[in-house]
Amino acid sequence: MSTQWEVVIGLETHAQLKTRSKIFSGAATAFGAEPNRQACAVDIALPGVLPVLNREVVVCAIKFGLAVGARIAPRSVFARKNYFYPDLPKGYQISQFEIPVVSGGGLTIRVGEAEKFVHLTRAHLEEDAGKSLHEDFHGKTGIDLNRAGTPLLEIVSEPDMRSSAEAVAYAKALHSLVTWIGICDGNMQEGSFRCDANVSVRRPGAPLGTRREIKNLNSFRFMQQAIDYEIQWQINEIEEGRKIRQATVLFDPDTGETRAMRSKEDAHDYRYFPDPDLLPLEIGDAWIAEIAAGMPELPQKMKQRFETEFGLSVYDAAALTASREIADYYRDTRKAFLAGGIGILTSPQYPSTEVLAAKLCANWVMGEVAARLNKEGLEIGAVPLAPTLLAGLVRCIADGTISHKIGREVFDALWQGEGKSADALIEARGLTQVTDTSALEPLIDDVLAANPKSVEEFRAGKEKAFNALVGQVMKASKGKANPQQVGDLLRKKLGG
Repeated sequence: MSTQWEVVIGLETHAQLKTRSKIFSGAATAFGAEPNRQACAVDIALPGVLPVLNREVVVCAIKFGLAVGARIAPRSVFARKNYFYPDLPKGYQISQFEIPVVSGGGLTIRVGEAEKFVHLTRAHLEEDAGKSLHEDFHGKTGIDLNRAGTPLLEIVSEPDMRSSAEAVAYAKALHSLVTWIGICDGNMQEGSFRCDANVSVRRPGAPLGTRREIKNLNSFRFMQQAIDYEIQWQINEIEEGRKIRQATVLFDPDTGETRAMRSKEDAHDYRYFPDPDLLPLEIGDAWIAEIAAGMPELPQKMKQRFETEFGLSVYDAAALTASREIADYYRDTRKAFLAGGIGILTSPQYPSTEVLAAKLCANWVMGEVAARLNKEGLEIGAVPLAPTLLAGLVRCIADGTISHKIGREVFDALWQGEGKSADALIEARGLTQVTDTSALEPLIDDVLAANPKSVEEFRAGKEKAFNALVGQVMKASKGKANPQQVGDLLRKKLGG
Protein backbone atom coordinates (compact mmCIF):
# COMPACT_ATOMS: atom_id res chain seq x y z
CA MET A 1 0.00 0.00 0.00
CA SER A 2 1.14 3.54 -0.66
CA THR A 3 3.03 5.30 2.14
CA GLN A 4 0.62 8.21 1.59
CA TRP A 5 -1.92 6.35 3.68
CA GLU A 6 -1.91 4.87 7.17
CA VAL A 7 -4.30 2.10 8.13
CA VAL A 8 -5.91 2.05 11.57
CA ILE A 9 -7.58 -1.14 12.78
CA GLY A 10 -9.23 -2.14 16.03
CA LEU A 11 -10.99 -5.44 16.73
CA GLU A 12 -14.04 -6.30 18.79
CA THR A 13 -14.14 -10.02 19.51
CA HIS A 14 -17.01 -12.07 20.91
CA ALA A 15 -15.74 -15.16 22.73
CA GLN A 16 -18.52 -17.54 23.75
CA LEU A 17 -17.71 -18.67 27.26
CA LYS A 18 -17.31 -22.38 27.90
CA THR A 19 -20.13 -22.92 30.38
CA ARG A 20 -22.85 -25.56 30.42
CA SER A 21 -25.63 -23.06 31.11
CA LYS A 22 -26.45 -19.54 29.99
CA ILE A 23 -25.38 -16.31 31.58
CA PHE A 24 -28.67 -15.51 33.34
CA SER A 25 -30.58 -18.80 33.23
CA GLY A 26 -30.12 -22.55 33.64
CA ALA A 27 -30.79 -23.32 29.96
CA ALA A 28 -28.18 -25.36 28.12
CA THR A 29 -25.61 -23.84 25.74
CA ALA A 30 -24.80 -26.98 23.70
CA PHE A 31 -24.45 -26.36 19.95
CA GLY A 32 -26.65 -28.07 17.38
CA ALA A 33 -29.95 -28.52 19.21
CA GLU A 34 -33.22 -28.23 17.28
CA PRO A 35 -34.42 -24.59 17.03
CA ASN A 36 -35.89 -23.13 20.21
CA ARG A 37 -35.32 -26.26 22.32
CA GLN A 38 -32.82 -24.46 24.58
CA ALA A 39 -34.70 -21.20 25.19
CA CYS A 40 -36.33 -21.00 28.62
CA ALA A 41 -38.70 -18.44 30.14
CA VAL A 42 -35.82 -16.19 31.24
CA ASP A 43 -34.20 -16.21 27.79
CA ILE A 44 -37.39 -15.15 26.01
CA ALA A 45 -38.36 -12.66 28.76
CA LEU A 46 -41.75 -13.97 29.78
CA PRO A 47 -43.50 -11.66 32.29
CA GLY A 48 -42.43 -12.14 35.90
CA VAL A 49 -39.08 -13.87 35.29
CA LEU A 50 -35.81 -12.52 36.67
CA PRO A 51 -32.20 -13.08 35.54
CA VAL A 52 -29.67 -14.71 37.90
CA LEU A 53 -25.96 -14.31 37.10
CA ASN A 54 -24.01 -17.52 36.37
CA ARG A 55 -20.97 -17.58 38.71
CA GLU A 56 -18.82 -19.55 36.24
CA VAL A 57 -19.19 -16.76 33.69
CA VAL A 58 -17.53 -14.36 36.12
CA VAL A 59 -14.73 -16.88 36.76
CA CYS A 60 -14.04 -16.91 33.00
CA ALA A 61 -13.85 -13.12 32.88
CA ILE A 62 -11.44 -13.04 35.82
CA LYS A 63 -9.22 -15.66 34.16
CA PHE A 64 -9.06 -13.55 31.01
CA GLY A 65 -8.25 -10.39 32.96
CA LEU A 66 -5.41 -12.16 34.75
CA ALA A 67 -4.07 -13.61 31.49
CA VAL A 68 -3.79 -10.23 29.75
CA GLY A 69 -2.51 -8.27 32.76
CA ALA A 70 -5.66 -6.18 33.00
CA ARG A 71 -7.45 -4.48 35.87
CA ILE A 72 -10.34 -6.52 37.25
CA ALA A 73 -13.03 -4.18 38.54
CA PRO A 74 -13.94 -4.72 42.21
CA ARG A 75 -17.42 -3.51 41.26
CA SER A 76 -19.00 -3.61 37.80
CA VAL A 77 -22.54 -3.03 36.55
CA PHE A 78 -24.85 -4.69 34.05
CA ALA A 79 -26.81 -2.45 31.72
CA ARG A 80 -29.62 -2.77 29.22
CA LYS A 81 -28.63 -2.10 25.62
CA ASN A 82 -31.86 -1.24 23.86
CA TYR A 83 -32.56 -2.07 20.23
CA PHE A 84 -35.28 -3.86 18.37
CA TYR A 85 -34.62 -6.86 16.18
CA PRO A 86 -36.62 -10.06 15.68
CA ASP A 87 -34.01 -12.28 17.34
CA LEU A 88 -33.86 -10.12 20.51
CA PRO A 89 -36.97 -11.19 22.42
CA LYS A 90 -36.64 -8.75 25.35
CA GLY A 91 -36.15 -5.70 23.14
CA TYR A 92 -32.83 -5.15 24.92
CA GLN A 93 -29.57 -7.00 25.48
CA ILE A 94 -28.05 -7.30 28.95
CA SER A 95 -24.46 -6.11 28.66
CA GLN A 96 -21.97 -3.88 30.46
CA PHE A 97 -21.26 -0.31 29.46
CA GLU A 98 -19.73 2.30 31.74
CA ILE A 99 -18.12 -0.08 34.25
CA PRO A 100 -16.89 -3.30 32.56
CA VAL A 101 -15.49 -6.23 34.52
CA VAL A 102 -12.05 -6.04 32.80
CA SER A 103 -10.15 -2.92 31.73
CA GLY A 104 -6.78 -2.47 30.02
CA GLY A 105 -4.13 -5.13 29.53
CA GLY A 106 -2.89 -6.32 26.17
CA LEU A 107 -1.35 -9.01 23.99
CA THR A 108 2.03 -9.37 22.32
CA ILE A 109 1.78 -10.37 18.67
CA ARG A 110 4.42 -11.38 16.16
CA VAL A 111 4.36 -10.53 12.44
CA GLY A 112 7.41 -11.85 10.65
CA GLU A 113 10.43 -10.94 12.77
CA ALA A 114 8.71 -8.01 14.49
CA GLU A 115 6.89 -8.11 17.82
CA LYS A 116 4.20 -5.63 18.79
CA PHE A 117 2.08 -5.03 21.88
CA VAL A 118 -1.62 -4.49 21.19
CA HIS A 119 -3.43 -2.69 24.01
CA LEU A 120 -6.90 -3.73 25.11
CA THR A 121 -9.56 -1.20 26.00
CA ARG A 122 -11.89 -3.49 27.90
CA ALA A 123 -13.58 -6.86 28.12
CA HIS A 124 -17.16 -7.03 29.28
CA LEU A 125 -19.78 -9.70 29.88
CA GLU A 126 -23.00 -9.84 27.93
CA GLU A 127 -25.65 -12.20 26.61
CA ASP A 128 -25.92 -13.27 22.99
CA ALA A 129 -29.02 -12.68 20.89
CA GLY A 130 -30.92 -15.34 18.98
CA LYS A 131 -30.44 -16.12 15.32
CA SER A 132 -32.47 -15.23 12.25
CA LEU A 133 -32.79 -18.05 9.72
CA HIS A 134 -33.36 -17.00 6.13
CA GLU A 135 -32.99 -20.31 4.30
CA ASP A 136 -35.60 -23.00 3.58
CA PHE A 137 -38.49 -20.84 4.72
CA HIS A 138 -39.99 -20.04 1.29
CA GLY A 139 -39.14 -16.37 1.41
CA LYS A 140 -39.85 -15.98 5.12
CA THR A 141 -37.49 -15.64 8.08
CA GLY A 142 -37.40 -18.05 11.00
CA ILE A 143 -36.16 -17.22 14.50
CA ASP A 144 -34.07 -19.63 16.61
CA LEU A 145 -33.66 -18.46 20.20
CA ASN A 146 -31.31 -21.24 21.33
CA ARG A 147 -28.40 -18.78 21.38
CA ALA A 148 -30.37 -16.12 23.27
CA GLY A 149 -28.71 -15.71 26.66
CA THR A 150 -25.51 -17.58 25.73
CA PRO A 151 -22.64 -16.00 27.71
CA LEU A 152 -20.18 -13.85 25.78
CA LEU A 153 -17.03 -11.98 26.70
CA GLU A 154 -16.67 -9.05 24.31
CA ILE A 155 -12.99 -8.11 24.05
CA VAL A 156 -12.25 -4.68 22.59
CA SER A 157 -8.77 -3.70 21.41
CA GLU A 158 -7.33 -0.25 20.98
CA PRO A 159 -6.90 0.83 17.32
CA ASP A 160 -3.23 -0.25 17.45
CA MET A 161 -3.03 -2.41 14.32
CA ARG A 162 -1.72 -1.01 11.06
CA SER A 163 -2.31 -3.83 8.56
CA SER A 164 -4.49 -6.85 7.93
CA ALA A 165 -1.49 -9.04 8.82
CA GLU A 166 -1.29 -7.46 12.28
CA ALA A 167 -5.06 -7.82 12.74
CA VAL A 168 -4.92 -11.52 11.88
CA ALA A 169 -1.89 -12.05 14.15
CA TYR A 170 -3.78 -10.39 17.01
CA ALA A 171 -6.93 -12.45 16.36
CA LYS A 172 -4.90 -15.67 16.29
CA ALA A 173 -3.07 -14.74 19.51
CA LEU A 174 -6.37 -13.94 21.22
CA HIS A 175 -7.94 -17.17 19.93
CA SER A 176 -4.96 -19.14 21.25
CA LEU A 177 -5.17 -17.44 24.65
CA VAL A 178 -8.90 -17.94 25.32
CA THR A 179 -8.66 -21.61 24.35
CA TRP A 180 -5.39 -22.00 26.31
CA ILE A 181 -6.96 -20.82 29.58
CA GLY A 182 -10.08 -22.89 28.88
CA ILE A 183 -12.74 -20.16 28.78
CA CYS A 184 -13.77 -20.66 25.12
CA ASP A 185 -13.69 -23.63 22.75
CA GLY A 186 -12.64 -21.31 19.90
CA ASN A 187 -14.84 -23.03 17.30
CA MET A 188 -15.17 -20.33 14.65
CA GLN A 189 -17.45 -22.42 12.41
CA GLU A 190 -20.00 -22.68 15.23
CA GLY A 191 -19.69 -18.97 16.09
CA SER A 192 -17.89 -19.45 19.40
CA PHE A 193 -15.20 -16.97 18.37
CA ARG A 194 -16.10 -14.19 15.97
CA CYS A 195 -14.58 -10.80 15.26
CA ASP A 196 -15.73 -7.40 14.09
CA ALA A 197 -13.00 -5.24 12.51
CA ASN A 198 -13.15 -1.46 12.70
CA VAL A 199 -11.16 -0.11 9.76
CA SER A 200 -10.22 3.43 8.77
CA VAL A 201 -7.49 5.15 6.76
CA ARG A 202 -5.79 8.50 7.16
CA ARG A 203 -2.86 10.51 5.94
CA PRO A 204 0.17 9.91 8.23
CA GLY A 205 -0.06 12.24 11.22
CA ALA A 206 -3.67 13.27 10.48
CA PRO A 207 -6.59 12.71 12.90
CA LEU A 208 -8.31 9.36 12.83
CA GLY A 209 -10.47 8.77 9.77
CA THR A 210 -14.09 7.66 9.73
CA ARG A 211 -14.31 3.96 10.51
CA ARG A 212 -16.44 1.24 9.04
CA GLU A 213 -17.11 -1.93 11.00
CA ILE A 214 -16.87 -5.29 9.24
CA LYS A 215 -19.18 -7.63 11.15
CA ASN A 216 -19.01 -11.34 12.03
CA LEU A 217 -15.68 -12.43 10.56
CA ASN A 218 -15.48 -16.12 11.43
CA SER A 219 -12.24 -17.16 9.72
CA PHE A 220 -8.75 -15.68 9.72
CA ARG A 221 -8.53 -15.96 5.94
CA PHE A 222 -11.76 -14.04 5.43
CA MET A 223 -10.61 -11.45 7.96
CA GLN A 224 -7.48 -10.69 5.94
CA GLN A 225 -9.39 -10.58 2.66
CA ALA A 226 -12.15 -8.35 4.09
CA ILE A 227 -9.77 -5.85 5.68
CA ASP A 228 -7.57 -5.61 2.58
CA TYR A 229 -10.60 -4.97 0.38
CA GLU A 230 -12.04 -2.42 2.81
CA ILE A 231 -8.72 -0.54 3.02
CA GLN A 232 -8.44 -0.20 -0.74
CA TRP A 233 -12.11 0.73 -1.08
CA GLN A 234 -11.78 3.55 1.47
CA ILE A 235 -8.60 4.88 -0.18
CA ASN A 236 -10.30 4.88 -3.60
CA GLU A 237 -13.36 6.69 -2.21
CA ILE A 238 -11.29 9.44 -0.61
CA GLU A 239 -8.98 9.87 -3.60
CA GLU A 240 -12.03 10.26 -5.85
CA GLY A 241 -13.37 13.05 -3.65
CA ARG A 242 -16.06 11.16 -1.73
CA LYS A 243 -16.44 11.04 2.05
CA ILE A 244 -16.41 7.88 4.11
CA ARG A 245 -19.63 7.48 6.11
CA GLN A 246 -19.63 5.50 9.33
CA ALA A 247 -21.35 2.17 8.63
CA THR A 248 -21.63 -1.47 9.48
CA VAL A 249 -20.61 -3.68 6.57
CA LEU A 250 -20.60 -7.39 5.74
CA PHE A 251 -17.97 -9.35 3.85
CA ASP A 252 -19.05 -11.59 0.98
CA PRO A 253 -16.49 -14.42 0.58
CA ASP A 254 -17.86 -15.27 -2.87
CA THR A 255 -17.13 -11.83 -4.31
CA GLY A 256 -14.31 -10.86 -1.95
CA GLU A 257 -16.05 -7.53 -1.32
CA THR A 258 -17.58 -5.68 1.62
CA ARG A 259 -21.04 -4.12 1.35
CA ALA A 260 -22.86 -1.71 3.63
CA MET A 261 -25.56 -3.24 5.83
CA ARG A 262 -26.69 -0.22 7.85
CA SER A 263 -25.42 3.06 9.22
CA LYS A 264 -23.24 2.55 12.28
CA GLU A 265 -24.84 3.20 15.65
CA ASP A 266 -23.20 5.13 18.47
CA ALA A 267 -23.54 4.34 22.16
CA HIS A 268 -26.29 6.92 22.71
CA ASP A 269 -28.43 5.18 20.09
CA TYR A 270 -28.75 2.20 22.42
CA ARG A 271 -30.02 4.22 25.43
CA TYR A 272 -27.94 2.26 27.95
CA PHE A 273 -29.14 2.29 31.55
CA PRO A 274 -28.36 0.03 34.57
CA ASP A 275 -30.43 -3.13 34.62
CA PRO A 276 -32.73 -2.85 37.65
CA ASP A 277 -33.07 -6.65 37.91
CA LEU A 278 -29.35 -7.29 38.53
CA LEU A 279 -27.23 -6.19 41.47
CA PRO A 280 -23.76 -4.77 40.83
CA LEU A 281 -21.11 -7.47 40.41
CA GLU A 282 -18.57 -7.38 43.25
CA ILE A 283 -15.27 -9.24 42.97
CA GLY A 284 -13.01 -9.44 46.01
CA ASP A 285 -9.25 -9.88 46.13
CA ALA A 286 -9.58 -13.32 47.75
CA TRP A 287 -11.66 -14.60 44.84
CA ILE A 288 -9.15 -13.27 42.31
CA ALA A 289 -6.27 -14.86 44.24
CA GLU A 290 -8.09 -18.21 44.35
CA ILE A 291 -8.59 -18.19 40.57
CA ALA A 292 -5.03 -17.01 39.92
CA ALA A 293 -3.66 -19.98 41.90
CA GLY A 294 -5.37 -22.38 39.48
CA MET A 295 -4.29 -20.68 36.26
CA PRO A 296 -2.08 -22.62 33.80
CA GLU A 297 1.30 -21.30 32.69
CA LEU A 298 0.52 -18.73 30.01
CA PRO A 299 1.83 -19.11 26.45
CA GLN A 300 4.12 -16.06 26.50
CA LYS A 301 5.78 -17.20 29.73
CA MET A 302 6.09 -20.78 28.47
CA LYS A 303 7.59 -19.53 25.20
CA GLN A 304 10.24 -17.58 27.10
CA ARG A 305 10.97 -20.61 29.29
CA PHE A 306 11.39 -22.85 26.25
CA GLU A 307 13.95 -20.37 24.91
CA THR A 308 15.92 -19.85 28.13
CA GLU A 309 15.71 -23.29 29.78
CA PHE A 310 15.47 -25.55 26.74
CA GLY A 311 17.71 -23.55 24.40
CA LEU A 312 15.07 -23.46 21.65
CA SER A 313 15.08 -20.76 19.00
CA VAL A 314 12.49 -17.97 19.05
CA TYR A 315 10.78 -19.58 16.06
CA ASP A 316 10.68 -23.07 17.59
CA ALA A 317 9.41 -21.81 20.94
CA ALA A 318 6.66 -19.78 19.25
CA ALA A 319 5.56 -22.74 17.10
CA LEU A 320 5.43 -25.09 20.10
CA THR A 321 3.29 -22.69 22.14
CA ALA A 322 0.88 -21.83 19.32
CA SER A 323 -1.79 -23.80 21.21
CA ARG A 324 -2.00 -25.49 24.57
CA GLU A 325 -2.55 -28.88 22.90
CA ILE A 326 0.71 -28.58 20.92
CA ALA A 327 2.60 -27.37 23.99
CA ASP A 328 1.26 -30.24 26.11
CA TYR A 329 2.13 -32.82 23.44
CA TYR A 330 5.67 -31.46 23.10
CA ARG A 331 6.18 -31.18 26.86
CA ASP A 332 4.97 -34.76 27.42
CA THR A 333 7.22 -36.05 24.61
CA ARG A 334 10.29 -34.35 26.08
CA LYS A 335 9.41 -35.58 29.58
CA ALA A 336 9.09 -39.17 28.32
CA PHE A 337 12.41 -38.85 26.46
CA LEU A 338 14.22 -37.82 29.64
CA ALA A 339 12.45 -40.50 31.70
CA GLY A 340 14.41 -43.09 29.72
CA GLY A 341 17.64 -41.98 31.41
CA ILE A 342 20.35 -39.44 30.65
CA GLY A 343 23.10 -41.72 29.42
CA ILE A 344 23.05 -40.36 25.88
CA LEU A 345 26.30 -38.78 24.71
CA THR A 346 26.10 -35.07 23.96
CA SER A 347 28.05 -32.86 21.61
CA PRO A 348 29.01 -29.17 21.52
CA GLN A 349 25.71 -28.58 19.71
CA TYR A 350 23.85 -30.12 22.65
CA PRO A 351 25.72 -29.28 25.88
CA SER A 352 23.37 -31.40 27.99
CA THR A 353 20.90 -34.22 27.56
CA GLU A 354 18.14 -31.82 28.61
CA VAL A 355 18.94 -29.49 25.71
CA LEU A 356 19.34 -32.44 23.33
CA ALA A 357 15.94 -33.80 24.38
CA ALA A 358 14.32 -30.38 23.92
CA LYS A 359 15.68 -29.83 20.42
CA LEU A 360 15.27 -33.34 19.04
CA CYS A 361 11.69 -33.65 20.32
CA ALA A 362 10.91 -30.18 18.94
CA ASN A 363 12.25 -31.20 15.52
CA TRP A 364 9.99 -34.25 15.38
CA VAL A 365 6.86 -32.51 16.70
CA MET A 366 7.25 -29.59 14.27
CA GLY A 367 8.49 -31.82 11.46
CA GLU A 368 7.10 -35.32 10.98
CA VAL A 369 4.13 -34.97 13.35
CA ALA A 370 3.00 -31.58 12.01
CA ALA A 371 3.43 -32.72 8.39
CA ARG A 372 1.38 -35.87 8.96
CA LEU A 373 -1.38 -33.97 10.77
CA ASN A 374 -1.53 -31.47 7.94
CA LYS A 375 -1.61 -34.22 5.30
CA GLU A 376 -4.45 -36.05 7.01
CA GLY A 377 -6.37 -32.92 8.04
CA LEU A 378 -6.14 -33.69 11.75
CA GLU A 379 -5.77 -31.47 14.79
CA ILE A 380 -3.07 -32.19 17.37
CA GLY A 381 -5.72 -33.55 19.75
CA ALA A 382 -6.42 -36.37 17.29
CA VAL A 383 -2.78 -37.47 16.87
CA PRO A 384 -2.67 -41.29 16.94
CA LEU A 385 0.93 -41.38 18.18
CA ALA A 386 1.21 -41.01 21.97
CA PRO A 387 4.04 -38.80 23.30
CA THR A 388 5.64 -41.84 24.95
CA LEU A 389 5.85 -43.65 21.60
CA LEU A 390 7.35 -40.64 19.84
CA ALA A 391 9.84 -40.13 22.68
CA GLY A 392 10.95 -43.76 22.42
CA LEU A 393 11.53 -43.37 18.70
CA VAL A 394 13.54 -40.15 19.12
CA ARG A 395 15.70 -41.80 21.79
CA CYS A 396 16.46 -44.71 19.44
CA ILE A 397 17.76 -42.20 16.88
CA ALA A 398 19.64 -40.17 19.49
CA ASP A 399 21.47 -43.15 20.96
CA GLY A 400 22.39 -44.57 17.56
CA THR A 401 20.09 -47.60 17.60
CA ILE A 402 18.69 -46.53 14.21
CA SER A 403 19.45 -43.84 11.65
CA HIS A 404 17.19 -40.87 11.01
CA LYS A 405 16.16 -42.42 7.70
CA ILE A 406 15.11 -45.68 9.36
CA GLY A 407 13.46 -43.53 12.03
CA ARG A 408 11.00 -42.20 9.47
CA GLU A 409 10.12 -45.78 8.51
CA VAL A 410 9.50 -46.64 12.17
CA PHE A 411 7.49 -43.42 12.59
CA ASP A 412 5.18 -44.42 9.72
CA ALA A 413 4.61 -47.84 11.26
CA LEU A 414 3.91 -46.45 14.72
CA TRP A 415 1.51 -43.87 13.26
CA GLN A 416 -0.43 -46.70 11.63
CA GLY A 417 -0.69 -48.48 14.97
CA GLU A 418 1.93 -51.16 14.29
CA GLY A 419 4.07 -52.21 17.23
CA LYS A 420 3.75 -51.38 20.91
CA SER A 421 6.99 -49.37 20.99
CA ALA A 422 9.82 -48.22 18.77
CA ASP A 423 12.19 -50.71 20.42
CA ALA A 424 9.85 -53.65 19.81
CA LEU A 425 9.23 -52.68 16.20
CA ILE A 426 12.94 -52.16 15.48
CA GLU A 427 13.74 -55.57 16.90
CA ALA A 428 10.90 -57.32 15.07
CA ARG A 429 11.96 -55.85 11.71
CA GLY A 430 15.70 -56.19 12.28
CA LEU A 431 16.31 -52.47 11.79
CA THR A 432 19.02 -51.95 14.40
CA GLN A 433 21.82 -49.74 13.10
CA VAL A 434 25.09 -51.47 12.25
CA THR A 435 27.94 -49.98 14.29
CA ASP A 436 30.33 -52.94 14.33
CA THR A 437 33.49 -51.88 12.50
CA SER A 438 34.23 -55.46 11.45
CA ALA A 439 30.82 -55.59 9.72
CA LEU A 440 31.13 -52.17 8.07
CA GLU A 441 34.68 -52.45 6.68
CA PRO A 442 33.89 -55.22 4.14
CA LEU A 443 30.98 -53.14 2.82
CA ILE A 444 33.21 -50.10 2.49
CA ASP A 445 35.96 -52.08 0.77
CA ASP A 446 33.44 -53.41 -1.77
CA VAL A 447 32.10 -49.92 -2.48
CA LEU A 448 35.61 -48.47 -2.96
CA ALA A 449 36.51 -51.30 -5.34
CA ALA A 450 33.30 -50.80 -7.34
CA ASN A 451 33.61 -47.00 -7.57
CA PRO A 452 37.21 -46.11 -8.59
CA LYS A 453 36.06 -42.96 -10.39
CA SER A 454 34.46 -41.53 -7.23
CA VAL A 455 37.61 -42.39 -5.27
CA GLU A 456 39.72 -40.56 -7.82
CA GLU A 457 37.43 -37.52 -7.81
CA PHE A 458 37.50 -37.31 -4.02
CA ARG A 459 41.29 -37.41 -3.98
CA ALA A 460 41.17 -34.62 -6.54
CA GLY A 461 39.27 -32.48 -4.02
CA LYS A 462 35.63 -33.09 -4.97
CA GLU A 463 33.65 -33.45 -1.72
CA LYS A 464 30.51 -34.51 -3.61
CA ALA A 465 32.31 -37.71 -4.60
CA PHE A 466 32.78 -38.53 -0.92
CA ASN A 467 29.05 -38.06 -0.23
CA ALA A 468 28.31 -40.38 -3.16
CA LEU A 469 30.53 -43.05 -1.62
CA VAL A 470 28.78 -42.70 1.75
CA GLY A 471 25.45 -43.08 -0.05
CA GLN A 472 26.64 -46.27 -1.74
CA VAL A 473 27.69 -47.77 1.60
CA MET A 474 24.35 -46.85 3.15
CA LYS A 475 22.58 -48.46 0.21
CA ALA A 476 24.65 -51.62 0.56
CA SER A 477 23.76 -51.79 4.25
CA LYS A 478 20.06 -51.21 3.46
CA GLY A 479 20.17 -48.04 5.50
CA LYS A 480 21.32 -49.77 8.68
CA ALA A 481 24.88 -48.46 8.81
CA ASN A 482 25.72 -45.57 11.11
CA PRO A 483 26.33 -42.68 8.67
CA GLN A 484 28.81 -40.91 10.96
CA GLN A 485 30.82 -44.10 11.46
CA VAL A 486 30.73 -44.83 7.71
CA GLY A 487 32.11 -41.37 7.03
CA ASP A 488 34.90 -41.75 9.57
CA LEU A 489 35.95 -45.16 8.23
CA LEU A 490 35.82 -43.97 4.62
CA ARG A 491 38.05 -40.97 5.31
CA LYS A 492 40.48 -43.22 7.17
CA LYS A 493 40.69 -45.65 4.25
CA LEU A 494 40.96 -42.85 1.69
CA GLY A 495 43.57 -41.04 3.75
CA GLY A 496 41.56 -37.81 3.74
